[in-house]
Amino acid sequence: MSGEKTLLMYSRTVPCPDCSRTRQLLEENAVPFDEIMIDQDPAARALVEQLTGFLAVPTLVVARPNERRPLSPPRALEPGRSPRGVDRGPVITEPDMVGLRRWLAGHGFLAG
Repeated sequence: MSGEKTLLMYSRTVPCPDCSRTRQLLEENAVPFDEIMIDQDPAARALVEQLTGFLAVPTLVVARPNERRPLSPPRALEPGRSPRGVDRGPVITEPDMVGLRRWLAGHGFLAG
């Protein structure tokens, strides 16, 4: 992975099965990521709510190193649509494992 982008996983300290599955997939595939707990970081909480319309975790973000915002603006959600599993470019929220693998490969974090 080049130094031009990094992977952030917005999560929470309260047990979350989706977060656990996502973390396991990332670790099993040696994908480097930074995990940020929204229940311990008010700015992170606000960012996730801004990006998703909810406090939805895991929300994964492709960002520049040392930044927390997406590398580019994520595609907008249709009004009233859940962000769950929607590939929005540099952001994906609550993905299933197939969608997560596809999204990670598309951003160069996993071999296609």
